[in-house]
Amino acid sequence: MALQTALIEDRPLGARGSRRHISSAEASAELSPTASAVLAALPSWWTARADAAGLDGVWLDVTQAVSAEPPFSMSELPQLEEEWGALTGEEVGQAYVESLSAATRARHGRHYTPAELSLPLWSQVREALGRGGAAAKTLPGLVRDPACGGGALLLPALREHLRASAGVNPRLVLAGLPNLLEGIDNDPAAVWVANLVLAAEMLPTLARIPEKDRRPLPALCHVGDGLAPATRSARAVVMNPPYGRVKLSDQERERFSHVVYGHANIYGLFMAAGAEGLDEQGVLGALVPTSFLAGRYFSPLREHFSSTLRLRELGFVEKRSGVFSTVLQETCLATFTMARIRQASISTLNDEGVSKVAKVPSPRGSEPWIIPRRTDIAAVSAAASQMPLTLSSAGWRVSTGPLVWNRRLADLNDSSGVPVIWSADFDGGRLHTDARRGAMRFFVVRSDRDRRTMLLSEPAVLVQRTTAPEQTRRLTSVHLTAEHLEHLGGSVVIENHVNVLRPTSAEPALSMSLLSRLLQSSALDAVARCISGSVALSAFELSALPLPSAETLASWERLDDQELSVAVSKEYRLGGRL
Repeated sequence: MALQTALIEDRPLGARGSRRHISSAEASAELSPTASAVLAALPSWWTARADAAGLDGVWLDVTQAVSAEPPFSMSELPQLEEEWGALTGEEVGQAYVESLSAATRARHGRHYTPAELSLPLWSQVREALGRGGAAAKTLPGLVRDPACGGGALLLPALREHLRASAGVNPRLVLAGLPNLLEGIDNDPAAVWVANLVLAAEMLPTLARIPEKDRRPLPALCHVGDGLAPATRSARAVVMNPPYGRVKLSDQERERFSHVVYGHANIYGLFMAAGAEGLDEQGVLGALVPTSFLAGRYFSPLREHFSSTLRLRELGFVEKRSGVFSTVLQETCLATFTMARIRQASISTLNDEGVSKVAKVPSPRGSEPWIIPRRTDIAAVSAAASQMPLTLSSAGWRVSTGPLVWNRRLADLNDSSGVPVIWSADFDGGRLHTDARRGAMRFFVVRSDRDRRTMLLSEPAVLVQRTTAPEQTRRLTSVHLTAEHLEHLGGSVVIENHVNVLRPTSAEPALSMSLLSRLLQSSALDAVARCISGSVALSAFELSALPLPSAETLASWERLDDQELSVAVSKEYRLGGRL
């Protein structure tokens, strides 16, 4: 099966993803035997769907029934397994993506969208379009998916439009669909799958047309570059874009310079390009990793979005098992609107459905967005969002421990050198020696550069950068005092899974002792969960930790532990209500 060559220029990428299409030159390497069998079986799947709709003759032949040319030879097709006839459109797209090799999925960032996520995302988008309620409604304008894959995200919109058009002339309904739905993908095989999946939903409508007046069903998806500037504005853009670092041409870097910090992640580019293609009443709905909400690399994108769009709704996916089989990132469903709304609805999605968390001010700016993942910390999120200081503006610098142990393995041993502090050495809030790191307890200094970059010889506050899922706290810290340093020989080396907090001036807004006590409070742990929903807390995110005024901080310096706990809980509204 030789795939037709797509007229898209390959874009070189980093190791975590690829935008190269499946071209004729790559077909044998990219399409596994299972993927070839899935594609070859689709005509028989089509025949079963058309027959179930009451059609016969040429309409049972997908090559005659759909205006979509298959990107491979169909001269010899294997027999369809009997149970395939009952597959839904989503299941067909899933079968194609899962039939690709793991290496192909990783290299091209390919993943399918299950109905458990495509339906809630469309629900968010239709609400943002002002078309909520139980009754089906026709589409108010073009709905585009610029990385459509097997078409799963377009299916809910198409189904709803066809239901709402039941009383309209079916010929007019089908003829108007290309003006209302558009899918783009750089994988010709995926585009063919998407066109069949979407056309199969049109079969009952086609069956209502007298046979002499029937025409081939329209192809709503086409091979193309979803990042290319849109030729027509869309009322809604829905997407589950590929993930992965991408190398940009000079022209592309200039185009996306306002939303890129450091390396470019392709899903961020798709979000920016999707927003570019909206009309003045447009809505953007996307499945994206939660790193978009707080990560440093997405600071310019957050700034751009909050100046041109508003976050209207955000749904956190609580359980990933069985939802994405190949994507590890924490996932959320985010909907943005051109309307100048003031509040965003926050919810969670799990096996039981959608649960409302809170309504919060629609976040603005480039700093990490403080958004509650749970109802019980919604008031904390609201209070923290209004605070005037951050850890950084209060005079504290956060850096990551310099020792990447697997790069300096030869310099680690169990008996001589400078002591190493690992994140497991203070998981109980006090500094101790974790026995599991005994073989790498000391670091041998090899050069003056090691002395400058690797050694910590002054007191600091240490915070775990990554915590285990089973830990009750996400903000785990310890005060590395002068006494600790003296006991350890005057200097230590901090491993890379630890963040180091040091003052940037002689008189920061809060002392090291107070900072250490604040970081161990339940209120600050709740705030950290509103900044990062994952088990990781980067130096950038920690630097943005909200703090009250300098006057309030100064008044806390004199409080004992019990008094401080009460004051902090009150200031951050821990246990309060919105």
